[in-house]
Amino acid sequence: MDQPGRSGRAAPKSNSRNLYPFSFILIYEVYLLIYYLPRSITTYIQKQFEIITLIVIRRIFKDLSKIDLSADWFSNPGDLQLTYDLIASLLLFFLIYLFRLQSKKPTLATPAKDSQIGQFIRMKKLIATLLVPILFLMALYTLSDWILDLISSTGGTFKNINDIFFDEFFAVLIMVDVILLLLSFFYTDRFNKIIRNSGFVISTILIRLSFGVDGLINDLVIISAVLFGLLVLYIHNRYELLPERG
Repeated sequence: MDQPGRSGRAAPKSNSRNLYPFSFILIYEVYLLIYYLPRSITTYIQKQFEIITLIVIRRIFKDLSKIDLSADWFSNPGDLQLTYDLIASLLLFFLIYLFRLQSKKPTLATPAKDSQIGQFIRMKKLIATLLVPILFLMALYTLSDWILDLISSTGGTFKNINDIFFDEFFAVLIMVDVILLLLSFFYTDRFNKIIRNSGFVISTILIRLSFGVDGLINDLVIISAVLFGLLVLYIHNRYELLPERG
């Protein structure tokens, strides 16, 4: 049962309705992630960061139903989780802003051959096309699994709303990132490109690991994932500005 607040009334359950708009926004972000995959790897990674940030924001609405407006704010687990998520969402928003700035900075590196780039883009389009039915089947499976869990549950509540679909979704993205990393070897041998793509894989793995922990550790792992991706991109851009050796 919900913990009563200061007035003695239970925390409002209507906050769960606020989760539905964010669920539709997350679905749209998944579509944009697939759409931008053939166009730009950095934009594709940025969409991953935006998705996990929206998951944190959606969790804030869930946290609001557990708050206890009393003087013992920092001794209540629900109040502490709300505080962690609020701070984490602001930090993630700022880090994504910095990541977007870095992704738009011009570089002076010599581009690869047009034929190589074109072939790499076609491979990314193929991966994006294959992702559509895979994610659709995953969505059907997780929805059916959730419905069965809801029917068998005596309480009739969510098992964990953030574990629905997106846990497996980021597991698939890890495989996609690894495939992109391997494909990048065929069109470039530049050290900074390889490190950048490898760093993006690590960021995705950290995001996936965040689903296995709760509380403050969850927020710290997510922030670390975005911060690591930002630092890798920043160093990559600085590396691109170095003059070519003769």
